[in-house]
Amino acid sequence: MKPYYEDDLVTLYHGDCREVTAWLEADVLVTDPPYGMAYESNRNRDKRNMKVGRPIAGDNDLGARTAMLEAWGDRPAIVFGTWRVERPAATKALLVWHKVGAGGMGNLSMPWLPTHEEIYVLGSGFEGKRSDSVLSFKPIMSGDRDRPDHPTPKPVALMERLILTTTGAVADPFAGSGSTLVAAKNLGRRAIGVELEERYCEIAARRLAQDTLFAG
Repeated sequence: MKPYYEDDLVTLYHGDCREVTAWLEADVLVTDPPYGMAYESNRNRDKRNMKVGRPIAGDNDLGARTAMLEAWGDRPAIVFGTWRVERPAATKALLVWHKVGAGGMGNLSMPWLPTHEEIYVLGSGFEGKRSDSVLSFKPIMSGDRDRPDHPTPKPVALMERLILTTTGAVADPFAGSGSTLVAAKNLGRRAIGVELEERYCEIAARRLAQDTLFAG
C-alpha cells in the first residue's frame, strides 16, 4: 500500500489498522486508541472555527483497541486510556498524565477537576532512569494557536518522554494528529503510523513536513 506520507524516518498510512498492518513491523507500540466511550469534544468554537462535537471514529466500543492489542501480542506497548472503561488485561504498570493547568468541567457534583489521563504499560524491555509514575505536562489547550484540529491531541513533549523509555521503531496505529510520529522524528527514531480519517492524515503529514522540531 502506498504511504500517505513518508520521509527518512516516518511512514504514515491512511486506513484501518486492522487492514493496514505495516505498523506491526515496529518494535514498540505508543498510541492513543479510541477509548470505547463515544467521546465527543464539547469545547467552544474558537477563532480558527474548529468543528464542535466532532466524534472520534470507532469510539463506540473497545473493539479497535482489543484488535490492536491482540495483533501486537506481548511486545512492549504504551497505551493511553481512561478509568471509565476496563484497562487492558495485560497491563503491567499504570502511569498518570497530570494535565498541568487544565481543568475541564467534569462532574459538577464533585469538588475535583478532571486533570489526568491514564497510560497503560504492557510487555517488557523498557529502559531509562527510574522516575515518578505521574508525568506532569501541559496539555494543548483549545485556545492555543498551534493546536491541531483534532479533539484529543497529545503534547509532543509528553510523547517524547514516553518514547525515550523504549528502543527501536515506534508504531502508532491510531496516529490522529500525529503527535507520536512527530515526537519519534524529533528523537531521530523510525516510526510507522496508521490513521483512519484522511483529514487527520493531512494534519499529521503537515506537522511531519516541518523542518524544525515541533514542541506542541
